[in-house]
Amino acid sequence: MTSATEETADKGTRSAFNPITLWASLLFAVILGFSRLSYGMFLPGIQRSIGGSYSQLGMLGTVNFVGYLAGTLCLPLLMARLPGRKLAINRWACLLLGAALIGSASSDRFLPLGLWRLAIGALSALATVLVLSLALDTVRPEERGTASGLIWLGGCAGILVTGLSAGFTIDPSRLQGWRFAWALMGLFGIAAACGFELAVRKAGIATSPASGADAQGSREALRLLLHPQKQLLLVASYFFFGWGYIIYFTYLIPYLTSAGVPSLYAGLVWSGIGFAGLFKGWIGGKAIDRWPSGHTLSAGLALGTIGVSGAIAGEMWVTVLGAALVGLVSFITPPLMTTALLRRQVPPQAYAACLSLATAFFAAGQIIGPVVGGAAVERFGLQAGVASSAIFLAIAAALAAWYGRQQRRNRAEA
Repeated sequence: MTSATEETADKGTRSAFNPITLWASLLFAVILGFSRLSYGMFLPGIQRSIGGSYSQLGMLGTVNFVGYLAGTLCLPLLMARLPGRKLAINRWACLLLGAALIGSASSDRFLPLGLWRLAIGALSALATVLVLSLALDTVRPEERGTASGLIWLGGCAGILVTGLSAGFTIDPSRLQGWRFAWALMGLFGIAAACGFELAVRKAGIATSPASGADAQGSREALRLLLHPQKQLLLVASYFFFGWGYIIYFTYLIPYLTSAGVPSLYAGLVWSGIGFAGLFKGWIGGKAIDRWPSGHTLSAGLALGTIGVSGAIAGEMWVTVLGAALVGLVSFITPPLMTTALLRRQVPPQAYAACLSLATAFFAAGQIIGPVVGGAAVERFGLQAGVASSAIFLAIAAALAAWYGRQQRRNRAEA
């Protein structure tokens, strides 16, 4: 059995490429690509199967992010109550997330589907923070941006796979295809959770009871995140990114299919976002290691604003090119860069709690987004609803640039 001294020495010494980060990347395919964003892809198939308007189905997306917010708010309390039990909490969150995906596949009415989406939101929030925290703790500080990029690009891979399934999941001739897809995704999630658990245990880290550091970190997190001269602007940018991106990802595929785009081609557009994000996960991680600044984050958000604005043109090829730009520069960029920036700026004992609370602000934006987007869709149509996401991404870009300016001023005063 690994001693506490060996565990301490072992932490933070690995390169970005190691079995733990690779399994974490596979888990993120489930946490992000399968459990959360697949809902927007499967929306046409779900609507044909259980009915409802896009506004009503958008509310189920909001329910998912209510669960996500609840999960992020509960995690600091759990870590304070159960210090040193991050691995155990993560284990059950990931396993139950896979089971909930399988359960949601059996839904035939709004209420059970809403309850499953609520549970999936809460469990994915716990898993997002804990998987990142456990994996990044093992990586050398100068490579944590790269490791974050590797982990987040698993979410892009999940989107890529989801899009390639379009002919089976949203084609009108296959009414129940989305159910089979969610069941398979759930099984994959359970397998990935087991692989991650074994990799962490084999490395001999995060398995022994800790001191009161987790509880102390939970108390410190709010002070760090809400101080105007510390991380508040970064958190505010993350909030508006969550608001904007979820509108785009909820209503893009319904917009394409309503415009007469065949389901196969709509799925390829979705896959294109994921495929482009695979490159950005790597490039973005390298960039934030080299230039750990809010300006780096702002650049990706600004280009993403241009990408989602492509829906305004009303030309399908412009919308498709815009979707590729979103995948390439701003889909994975804000989460991975926020993850890396926080890891650099906050004490190690406060990182998990800070990331959890930052994710709560992100989740709050995602709760508001589908409501605002659904209202825009009902009043002005799907095209206007999709394009409205550009407003909130632009605000996020401006706040990230302000944060970068603040960083520069703080360094000059130090």
